[in-house]
Amino acid sequence: MTSQISADVLAVGTERRRTRITGNGVLWALQALLGVFFAGSGFGKVLLYDDALYAAAPQAVAWYAAVSQPLIVFIGVAEVLGGVGVLLPAMTRVRPSLTPLAAAGLTLTMILAGGFHVVRGEFDLLPYNIVLGAVAAVVAVGRWTKRPIAPAPLTRGRVVLSLVIVALLVLLVFAPTWYSMSRF
Repeated sequence: MTSQISADVLAVGTERRRTRITGNGVLWALQALLGVFFAGSGFGKVLLYDDALYAAAPQAVAWYAAVSQPLIVFIGVAEVLGGVGVLLPAMTRVRPSLTPLAAAGLTLTMILAGGFHVVRGEFDLLPYNIVLGAVAAVVAVGRWTKRPIAPAPLTRGRVVLSLVIVALLVLLVFAPTWYSMSRF
């Protein structure tokens, strides 16, 4: 009997906790990736409002030469807003219905970018547009129909969370992008 009890105690002590992957968890991970990617990528395009940066940009990214400076900056603003829109409303639960709309806007952006690259014969860039557009579409559909986020009233904690999210984006995404682009 003693060996049976100690075996049971040992089995309980060594049990591993199972990690469940849920649809909601997958959507949050995809939202975080989309938000950070598009906020950073878009901010890099917004910085091209500077004439010196815009003049050097086609050397780094070939398609910039085919697009006007105001259009590149507009695309950048749309991407930054989409990246922030995929994260902030859902995390703070303030107007979370904006999250699937932001994801749908990013999907449309990738569809248009894919068409642009096909017309220019830049087929090597097409897989990026397809993958990013598909991920944004999954988030849009998932947050609209499968796992919507319920709104909650604005509280002091949600305001603080919003400020923390914006500060993290500035420190981890915008500042490094600005620093790397301003060195040229």
